[in-house]
Amino acid sequence: MAKATYSFPRGFLWGTATASQQAEGQNINNNWSAWETQPGRIREGHKAGLACDWWGGRWKEDFDRAKETGQNAHRLSIEWSRIQPTPDRWDEDALDHYRQMVRGLVDRGMTPMVTLHHFSDPLWLVDRGGWESPETPALFEAYTRKVVEALKSYVSLWCTINEPNVYTVCSYLTGEFPPGKTDLNATSQVYINLVKGHVLSYKAIHEIQPAAQVSIAMNYNGFEPSRPWFFLDTFLSNFMTSNFNYAFPMALKTGKLNFAAKRTSIPEAAGTMDYYGLNYYTVQKVAFVLKPKDMFFRRFFPEGSELSPTGFIANRPDGFFKAMQFANSFDLPIYITENGVEDPEDTFRPKYTVQHIHQMWRAVNYTYPIRGYFHWTLVDNFEWERGWTQRFGLWGLNVDTQERIRRKSVDVYARICKENAISSDMVAEYIPGLLPVLFPD
Repeated sequence: MAKATYSFPRGFLWGTATASQQAEGQNINNNWSAWETQPGRIREGHKAGLACDWWGGRWKEDFDRAKETGQNAHRLSIEWSRIQPTPDRWDEDALDHYRQMVRGLVDRGMTPMVTLHHFSDPLWLVDRGGWESPETPALFEAYTRKVVEALKSYVSLWCTINEPNVYTVCSYLTGEFPPGKTDLNATSQVYINLVKGHVLSYKAIHEIQPAAQVSIAMNYNGFEPSRPWFFLDTFLSNFMTSNFNYAFPMALKTGKLNFAAKRTSIPEAAGTMDYYGLNYYTVQKVAFVLKPKDMFFRRFFPEGSELSPTGFIANRPDGFFKAMQFANSFDLPIYITENGVEDPEDTFRPKYTVQHIHQMWRAVNYTYPIRGYFHWTLVDNFEWERGWTQRFGLWGLNVDTQERIRRKSVDVYARICKENAISSDMVAEYIPGLLPVLFPD
């Protein structure tokens, strides 16, 4: 075995990512709390309940765990419905709660990255048409100003919107997220309004904090043609890549949104990313099928793929490198804002994590300006329409007792964070099967 160490730059951020609806619990005033009450919306009828009980204060012990295991950063989101429970009221107590959280990170020597919109919307906003309404971007700007004024002493790294591509497609095209629509025109309008909302939020943050770093977090899903020789498979994979991966960030680079064969000029959007926030999980094959009800395509993992326990994610670290190549094309600093895998028994996660971080090291050595990595996630949380059926946490969670369960992945990731590197000794100790792959003789 070759002994070696793959080291990262000094000052590299190592952390985990979380979202308010998934971790806080007791959210009762947003679209997801209402969605839970509708039969068939959440797998097995699961409820978020207390989630990780962060609203009850257990963020303190979880931040302690993160700090003790070498993490120097954390990405969390703010719940709009708590800050603005009704259109005409701001909740100062809720703002103070978040102020305590981000101050808690800073006091622990950890850098906070704060996301302003992570899938959930206030019920009053839904009643006004949600992100289909042309007034929503300005409402989002007002909310942004309130939050940034409250947290600016502790936060300078901001993410306006998490995965606008996933939010739009799942909420308005496939109907998996609230409001459960399957309307291409609505999808296009929401995409436009999200771009406009980001722009107003971006400019508001810079007005309040000129030196802030502001961007979005984009999910990059690798789409590969099932039959590269078949032009319809190639067309579909290119079409999905263009609309899902490229459309939104390119609008923020050029001021032109090209989505679903519709071109919209939004010139004020040009140049409104200070970094590229990249979320990556997997790659899928795409095939044309003669089934109008399936929109003439299917996505799948090839037979023999190394899959997570529920088959939700295939282990494709090569796809991660391609995603970073795309992010690098924007000539901006890059943060890996999410990367992880569901694995309740924690037998798959250590390998997946180390292989993906190794690909990130490769990218860093190609001089890609990657500044940090946020693993999804710190503690098992409520995974949207999949409820508690998928467990992404480094720490496990007993939902009934709120007990945290230390998994092997905690120690694997802690070694990486503390050493700022992947070492052959660490791989030999925790994932010996990877030694000949990562450290060949």
